[in-house]
Amino acid sequence: MRTGYAAMLAVASFGLAVTAGAHELSLGECQEARDFIRNAALSRDSGLSRSEFMGRFDDDVALIRFYPPDLRWFVQDDDDERLLRAAAERVFDEPDEPERHGDAFLGACYGMVADLTPK
Repeated sequence: MRTGYAAMLAVASFGLAVTAGAHELSLGECQEARDFIRNAALSRDSGLSRSEFMGRFDDDVALIRFYPPDLRWFVQDDDDERLLRAAAERVFDEPDEPERHGDAFLGACYGMVADLTPK
C-alpha cells in the first residue's frame, strides 16, 4: 500500500521546527527512522523486492516534497533523503535481521545527532 509509506514519512512528526541550513536530526527522528528501516527489512523478508520497495520509496519522497519542509518527517532536505535511502538500499543489498538493520541505522543516526550537538 503506497500511501502507507507516504503517510508514515509525511505525518509522523508534524510541528518539527526547521532551522536555517541543514535539518538537524533529533533523537526522536532517529528512533522513528529506525522503525522505518526495520520495517523495510520485514517487507524484504515478506517477499518485497528491492526494486519494488525503492520504487515506492521514490514515489513517497516525490509526494512528500509537495509538503513544506517543516511539515515533513525526516525527509526535510536532501541529506535526510540520502541517509534514509542508503539505509533502505543496504537492507536489500546486505540482508540481515530486521532488528540489526534498525539498530545499525539508529547507532549511525545517533552519531550524527551527537556530531550536531554544540560542545
